[in-house]
Amino acid sequence: MIDVTELTKRQGRATVVDALSFTAAPGRVTGFLGPNGAGKSSTLRMMVGLDRPDGGTVRYDGVPYERLRRPLHEVGALLETESVHPGRSGRSHLRALARTHRIGDRRVAEVIELTGLAGAERRRAGTYSLGMRQRLGIAAALLGDPAVLLLDEPVNGLDPEGVVWIRSLMRRWAGDGRTVLVSSHLMAEAALTVDDVVVIARGRLLAAGPLEEIVSGHASPGGSLEEAFIRLTGGPADHSAGAGAGAGTTAGAGAGTAAGAGRSERGSTR
Repeated sequence: MIDVTELTKRQGRATVVDALSFTAAPGRVTGFLGPNGAGKSSTLRMMVGLDRPDGGTVRYDGVPYERLRRPLHEVGALLETESVHPGRSGRSHLRALARTHRIGDRRVAEVIELTGLAGAERRRAGTYSLGMRQRLGIAAALLGDPAVLLLDEPVNGLDPEGVVWIRSLMRRWAGDGRTVLVSSHLMAEAALTVDDVVVIARGRLLAAGPLEEIVSGHASPGGSLEEAFIRLTGGPADHSAGAGAGAGTTAGAGAGTAAGAGRSERGSTR
């Protein structure tokens, strides 16, 4: 379980994350959605201790990240694909990271195979395409076989086969009773993957709840997540005057949850 409470981050006079609160439940994929610049990446960085918040807390099963005894085994994160030294091979990068948590080469080989890096793992990371760097970042996130997976725009740079693969991986991870939080600004893709939705803009919570409730409460009958998202964020096709606030949780800069009961299936993951 991820519990984010009143999380706040300021940069100069700007507030990039504004008293943001939400939860992500085990056994479910939670979509962390917002337009570019909404504060998604800033939030995720604070969630793994890369940036210090100006206020609020993040807890994993009640424990702050900095107090986790074996963080790589408990929270795996894909945040920045450019953090790998370009002269180091993908395998060397994973082995170095694994050693910090006493993870053996056998697990390194497993994640290389799992993420489709086999055959390219001895190449220098500087020669990797964007899609290959994404796969390497995902392999690093999976090293500790974590209970929580945080993925920031994981389909960036992936070809269609890779998109299907990461979608299947997230569904399988949640199916094992783990917690998956995935950020995206691609609504059509998110709608195929997520159980719950957290929508933010300008660092503030706009809505949170089960996918079906967010769509039914903020889109026209038979509408889509994309339509609900546009209405909530005030995009160019905004029809918010007609959008109801009945389903899900909506807010300005306040608290909300995304943990709705009951898991729903949405089409094939293949």
